[in-house]
Parts: sequence; C-alpha cells; structure tokens
Amino acid sequence: MWPQLMSTRPSRRAASIVAALLAVVATMLSGTALAAPASAAVVRIDRVDAQLSMVYVYSPSMGKVIPNQVLRPRGGSAAPVFYLLNGRSGGVEGDSWLKQTDHRSFFAGKNVTVVSPLGGPYSWYADWQRPDPVLGVNKWATYLLRELPAAIAGPLKTNGRNAIAGLSLSGGPALDIAGRGGSFYRAAASYSGCPAISAPPATAGVFATTSLGGGNALNMFGPPGSAAWVDHDPSRHPERLRGKAIYLGVASGLPGRTDGAPVGAPSLLAGPAEVEMATRWCTDQMAGALRGAGIPHTYRVFDQGAHTWSLFATEMRDSWRVIGPALGA
Repeated sequence: MWPQLMSTRPSRRAASIVAALLAVVATMLSGTALAAPASAAVVRIDRVDAQLSMVYVYSPSMGKVIPNQVLRPRGGSAAPVFYLLNGRSGGVEGDSWLKQTDHRSFFAGKNVTVVSPLGGPYSWYADWQRPDPVLGVNKWATYLLRELPAAIAGPLKTNGRNAIAGLSLSGGPALDIAGRGGSFYRAAASYSGCPAISAPPATAGVFATTSLGGGNALNMFGPPGSAAWVDHDPSRHPERLRGKAIYLGVASGLPGRTDGAPVGAPSLLAGPAEVEMATRWCTDQMAGALRGAGIPHTYRVFDQGAHTWSLFATEMRDSWRVIGPALGA
C-alpha cells in the first residue's frame, strides 16, 4: 500500500485512501468528535494482570465511556457475573472495592467475573429524570440492566447468570435494579444500605447526601413523596424480588472487631456509628417488607460494626453463601 501512495501517479484506490486519511485528520483538527457507537460497546480492555482488567464501555444513554474494574476467573471459560457497586464516590476517588478491601484475594479461585463500574458519584445508580447541573446525565439503571451486560457478554464470555450488590449508598439501588430486571438478576445484596428511600427520614438523608456532591435529588425522582420515590423504593415493592436470592447485611453501629478497631473506638463513634444505626433502621424496613410478603431472604445483623469498609467487606464475604450458590459459582 505505501509504495502505491508514494507513486508519482497514484492509483484510484490509493487516492481514495489518501482522501479518507485527510478527512480523519481534518475532523481531528476541527475538534469534532468521531461518531460514537450506536449501541453499548466495549471500546478498550487494558489488562493489568492475570486477574484484573480495566474494561471501557460506551454508554449511549449517558453519552460517554464508563471504566469498569473487572476481576476474571482462571481458565477463560464462560462464567457468571457479579456486579459489585461502589459507594457514594462511585469509586473514582480511590474509595472502591479494589482499593479498600481484599476482594481480589477473596474472589481468586472462584468461578465468577466481578464487575465494578467507576463513575456516577452521588448518583444512587439511578436513571435521573433530568440532567443535574453538577452531576450531569445519570442513567445508571439503564447501564446496569441493558448496556453493560450486553457489551461485555462476548468479550468477557459471560454465561447469563447474574447477581448485583451494593454498599451504603448503592445498597438500596442494587435491590431496586434487581427488582426491575425481571429474571436477569438471580441474586441481590445490600451491605449497610438504605433501601426504604421513600420514608421521610430516608428521603431527607438522600437529599443531604446528594448535596455533598453538589447535586440536587429533585432532578433524580422529583419532590419528596412523589410517585417516583415510591416506585424506586424496593421496600414498597418486595414482590419484584420474589424468586431471587436476597441478602441484607447491617451492623449495630457499635465500633469493634468488624471494623478492625477496639470496641467503642472513639474515632468511629460519631459519623460512622451514627450512619450505621440509620442504615440499620432502613434495612429493618426492607427485611420487614420481605417477611410480610413471604419472600425468603437472609438478614444478618452484626453485633459490632460501624459504617466502614471493613464492615462492608465482612458483609460481602458473608453474603457469598447466598450469592455464590445462586450463580452456580
């Protein structure tokens, strides 16, 4: 090809190639982005090591590429997928499963692909009604139900069995997304989350937390008490979770061995202890709703534990007795 391009009398094919190259260069120089994929797609995979990869997926609903931390099982055969959500920062500030826990060693040797999207801080992993001036466009439920699974099915060799879990801010959304996905998610877990978001105290907490990131929860589900808040409250729709393996985890709020700290550690008695007590109330509402609907579930209340990554990791490991069998992993 190159000799043809350098010829003093280029062929018609060579001329067309040159024209195409010039068009690409002109587009780049003009600052106009090349057309994005029409559907969700993996645009790049960066292998960090034999277990960990960064998988970049284009999201049409949000109009951007989302990075995802992925742990792959050994062997390369088709495997189930465990979507493990990060907390309020979306994992973008190093506040993630990868940086804060030993989940790499826990999943080593297990036949499961673990996928943790990065991004969407303070988004509650929801499809927001309107773009937020600070937080932008958030369509995370669409991403987790339609876009991401379809995009990674081939490249990561998924086998159609899926589970989802979240911690703190993402615990309730994990249950909500699982309930909205029909039979797609076989199992779901909330680790120290607050599923009962339509209850006035919880709604106030959602607004306060979202404001920490500069966002306004009015852009997510509208005014407090509106139909959208109720619709996205899994404790108000327990029947959506029927037939799934459900795990709820929470702690008393008393700092202790679960946090890797002395019992009643003063450094954890203020914020982390108080937040965990609040999530205990929220999780009680969810467990009560499941119980009232006759839906089997596992509810573990740890006698010690504040709202810390050490507790979340303990809950995740404990939940595997529920999640693993549901996935066949």
